Amino acid sequence: MPHEVRAVVAVKRGAPVEIQTITVPDPGPGEVLVGVQACGVCHTDLHYREGAINDDFPFLLGHEAAGIVEAVGEGVTDLTSGDYVVIAWRAPCGDCRSCRRGRPWYCFDSRNATRPMTLLDGTPLTPALGIGAFAEKTLVAAGQAVKVSPAARPEAAALIGCGVMAGYGAAVNTGGVGRGDTVAVIGCGGVGNAAIAGAALAGARRVIAVDIDDAKLDGAARFGATHTVNSRGTEAIEAVRELTGGFGVDVAIDAVGRPETYRQAFYMRDHAGVLVQVGVPEPDMRLDIPLIDLFSRGGALKSSWYGDCLPSRDFPILVDQYLSRKLDLGAFVSETIGLDDVEEAFARMRRGEVLRSVVVL
Repeated sequence: MPHEVRAVVAVKRGAPVEIQTITVPDPGPGEVLVGVQACGVCHTDLHYREGAINDDFPFLLGHEAAGIVEAVGEGVTDLTSGDYVVIAWRAPCGDCRSCRRGRPWYCFDSRNATRPMTLLDGTPLTPALGIGAFAEKTLVAAGQAVKVSPAARPEAAALIGCGVMAGYGAAVNTGGVGRGDTVAVIGCGGVGNAAIAGAALAGARRVIAVDIDDAKLDGAARFGATHTVNSRGTEAIEAVRELTGGFGVDVAIDAVGRPETYRQAFYMRDHAGVLVQVGVPEPDMRLDIPLIDLFSRGGALKSSWYGDCLPSRDFPILVDQYLSRKLDLGAFVSETIGLDDVEEAFARMRRGEVLRSVVVL
């Protein structure tokens, strides 16, 4: 029997979001119905609202969520009603060329629910990142619902579903930060601070936070930054080199995604160092670096997709680190809000006033 629930919908490009009643069907084969308890307001949702992802309006926004499984479809054997889950936007298929080669974190055919959620008039909704969790209930593929300890507060656990996992994984999975490494992270928003936390937990001996906002730099220390650089008034590359004996860092992480921050990360590496880009650029951005520099500096230039994570493996690990007080997920939560407050939360995000606003249902 279909469920009618309140949800946040982006009806057309650039228009304020609307609260509408939508229809969520019961789960079909391989699907689960999740009662959403909390969902973070991520910059990707704003990209959807502004039509920067694609034009498949109307969008059902929200994708960084935790909740309770309410029903499971045919063939679902590893989840049951009442399970506490964090929802992932990658659910490895197990059959594509990447999964078959033992690299499910690069799955090229990630699973989503196939039964559509709709407006009351039957118009199909496009769920953000295949989730659509700014809603009282959402329908996802069973592989997207990752069971975690119910001891984790929903507003904290939800953030693992996207931003925290992306940043943490950029450092630990993509960058391969290890004990004794030096690390620089450019951009101290939610993703950047998660990268800082990941680097610190991995045992980096020096973690340098780079930003143009002193307040954000002060906050970065809470996540494990050992040094800070304000690049508005300081030449960031030289400052990072001075903090590393003149050599540069082993791993430089660009959590902003602009040509100028990418160049900074490129040149603040030590020789043979690793650059990880996890900040998402605008489609029209271009980069110009001399080819001889690419050759002569060596190392690796990597893009981090969702922190190159395997949700079924990594989500429970992050929840366990949170519960053991090693990872302060609560520090990422700037405020808790209701569904009606999402549009204003987007405005606060634009102004740089929050790490994460979290919708609590």
